[in-house]
Amino acid sequence: MKEPFARTETKIAVIGGGTGSFTLLSALKDYTSQIAALVNMADDGGSTGVLRDELGALPPGDIRQCLVALSDSDKVRDLFNYRFEEGSLKGHAFGNLFLTALEKMTGDFGSGVELASEILNVKGVVEPITLTNVKLAMRDGDGIETRGEYQISEMDFRSERPEMWLEPNPEPNPRAIRAIETADIVVIAPGQLYSSLAPALIVPGVGEALARTKAFCVYVCNLVTKPGQTDGYQVSDFADEIERFAGQPFLDAVLFNTERPTDELLEKYAKLGEKSVNYDEARLHDQPYIAAGAKLLSGSIWRNTNTADPIAAARTLIRHDSGAVANAIIKLYEYSRAARE
Repeated sequence: MKEPFARTETKIAVIGGGTGSFTLLSALKDYTSQIAALVNMADDGGSTGVLRDELGALPPGDIRQCLVALSDSDKVRDLFNYRFEEGSLKGHAFGNLFLTALEKMTGDFGSGVELASEILNVKGVVEPITLTNVKLAMRDGDGIETRGEYQISEMDFRSERPEMWLEPNPEPNPRAIRAIETADIVVIAPGQLYSSLAPALIVPGVGEALARTKAFCVYVCNLVTKPGQTDGYQVSDFADEIERFAGQPFLDAVLFNTERPTDELLEKYAKLGEKSVNYDEARLHDQPYIAAGAKLLSGSIWRNTNTADPIAAARTLIRHDSGAVANAIIKLYEYSRAARE
C-alpha cells in the first residue's frame, strides 16, 4: 500500500464535473482536507434536466457527485446516489431531489450546497463555478448553433473546433474564484471536453483567475476520444482546447496515460467508436508545460448497473486509476516546488 503524502494541508482546487471529478476527488481527499471542488453548472440531462425544466432549479447532478466523493459517511453517500427505479420519480437520484429541496427551502442554491455539505460531513468544499442559471451554447464551423449541454454532448461536429459560450452571460461565483487564487494546486479534471469542461472554463473570470494564480495548474488528460467530437485528438490537442476555453495559457503540467489498454478494452472501444488518446513525444517536448506520462489505467472495466440512468449507460467503459492519478499530481507539484527553490 502506498504511503499517503505527508499532511501539510496542501490546498487543491479541482475544476470539472461529473464522473471525472468524482473519481479524482475520491482519491485526493486522502492527501488533504483543503479541497475545493469547482463544478460546471450547465448540466441539463437526465434527472437534473427534468428538475431544471419543471422546478427552475439550478443543476444538482454534478454537485451531488462531488459532495458524495468528498463525504466521509458511507451510508449517506449511498443514500444520495440512490436512484428511484419506478413511478413518477423513476430516474431521479435522491441527492438531486434533496439539493433541489434545499435550494427551494433556503432560497439560494449556494446555501443549499453548504447545508448539504454539513449533512454529508464533506471534507473540503463544493462550489458551483457560477450561480447564474445558464445554458451551454455552441457554434460549429458551418455557423450552426446548438443549445443545451446534453444536446451538445450527443452531437457530431466533424469540422472546426466549435465556439462555446453560456447564456445568459454568467457571473462567476466569487468563492470559486477565490479558491483558484488561493490554491497550491489547481487540477482540471478529466471529462467530456465540450460538454463538461468547457462550461466550467468559459465562465467569465475563471480564465483570468487561472492565469494569475500562483498555484501549480495541471490538466489530467482524457483516456479516450469521443466519436464525432475529438476523433484524432492527441494529448496536446486536448491541452490546447483547455487553454482556448480559458482564453489564455495557464497550464504548468499535463498528466496523461502511457499504458496500453487490454485487448478486451480495445475491442469494446472499437464497437463504441472510442479510441485511446495518443501522444507525440516530440510535439509535447516543445510545449511550455511539463508533459508527464504515467501508467494511469484502472484495472477494471466500469459497468453501469443502474438501468434507470440512461446517461450513465453512455459513459465510457474505461476509468483512470484515481489513486495513481492523485499520487502523480502530488509528485508533479513537489517536483515543481523543489525546482523553484
